[in-house]
Amino acid sequence: MFRSPLNLDLVLIALNNYHRVMSEITVFWFRRDLRLEDNAGLFHALSEQRAVQPLFIFDTDILGRLEDRDDARVSFLHDSLGFLREALREEGAELWTRRGPPLDVWKKLVREHRVRAVYFNHDDEPAARRRDEEVSGFLRGQGIEVKSSKDQSLFERDEVLTEAGRPYTVFTPYKNKVLKRLSEQDLKPFSWGRHRGHFHRPKSREELPSLGELGFTRSLLKAPPRRLSKALIRDYDKTRDFPALENGTTHLGPHLRFGTVSVRALARLGRELNATWLSELIWRDFFKQILWHHPRVVERSFRPEYDDIAWRNSRRDFERWAEGKTGYPLVDAGMRELNATGFMHNRARMVTASFLCKHLLIHWREGEAYFARRLLDYDLSANNGNWQWAAGSGCDAAPYFRIFNPLTQAKKFDPDGEYIRRWVPEWGSAGALKPLVNHDEARGRALRAYAAALKGAAV
Repeated sequence: MFRSPLNLDLVLIALNNYHRVMSEITVFWFRRDLRLEDNAGLFHALSEQRAVQPLFIFDTDILGRLEDRDDARVSFLHDSLGFLREALREEGAELWTRRGPPLDVWKKLVREHRVRAVYFNHDDEPAARRRDEEVSGFLRGQGIEVKSSKDQSLFERDEVLTEAGRPYTVFTPYKNKVLKRLSEQDLKPFSWGRHRGHFHRPKSREELPSLGELGFTRSLLKAPPRRLSKALIRDYDKTRDFPALENGTTHLGPHLRFGTVSVRALARLGRELNATWLSELIWRDFFKQILWHHPRVVERSFRPEYDDIAWRNSRRDFERWAEGKTGYPLVDAGMRELNATGFMHNRARMVTASFLCKHLLIHWREGEAYFARRLLDYDLSANNGNWQWAAGSGCDAAPYFRIFNPLTQAKKFDPDGEYIRRWVPEWGSAGALKPLVNHDEARGRALRAYAAALKGAAV
């Protein structure tokens, strides 16, 4: 039986359409969520689409601003992507990596591939919001579906508001509202396993660019392993304030920052084992929603009147603080730990930050920028929120007249001097540094400077 040319044409058209549809891909864009398990955006992509292609973009706009070629965060990021790539290969998938400004990368991808949809998780930092609005606008203009999901936080943006419908600016009522409405559904993991066959199966493998190709070198600082110790979390409220205890905190900050661990998994443990641990995760959400509603805090004080303080901004004093050479042992121990490891214990962070702002009368933005450069777990919202808390200029901050005494803090939280001796071996010897400032005199100077600015604002 002979077929007519018309029928053959229809068959060819159908085959071409089939090939076009089958060659379409959905892209999941990894950013601050470098894991497969319990990843909200990835789950939605795999459950709603087929041929899901994972992508990570080395954003040259971000990398180009980093000051240190051996930045430990880039090494941590690179290693995390290596682990992610291997996990994807076990599923028969491949991680695509691209370099450049994100919009340029997307324009090239759309020219080269038939992209049906793009999925990603929210990032609410101001620069990330601008990036995502720009990229999403371009993709939608190309007829590409764009979907984003909440993944970094338990609650975000406008999910937790006062009875008047306004964002909270005081932590305790915010926390109480969160605890009241937090449900098992909010903490339920996003299990993508039954959709594992929906990954795109590329014909060739792609290798990660080396650190050298990215313009960086391997950092000598070692990132902490990802570990979830139930025993540590169970005792967290008893151990977290003592910096000499090497296992008194989880050191999970970098993993939360880059999303190699799920905040929902950590909150489930907190709910089960330790209310203080869960409260710290809620603090993290609190600062994120402050940044979402008040992006001006990146450049300005949350309380505008604190911008009028007459800061000394002594370069010499700042350098002594940054080097851990103030003559106050707990301050110096904290700064030396930071410089040597990329980590600083939270109690030491509070004391060192307060010392810079209050004792030395140096603007909190100077300290914030230094921490941003050195901390392996640097996160804009938490770093900004905590520095403004220490300076008194932030939301829910301690009154400006509460000024940490570094000596009494050391006696209370490092009573045997173990932490101080670890980082300030000359402490107690003839070679110990003399205090950069007298505590009582520096406290009085800070009180006068703050009072003058706040009095002027009140008038």
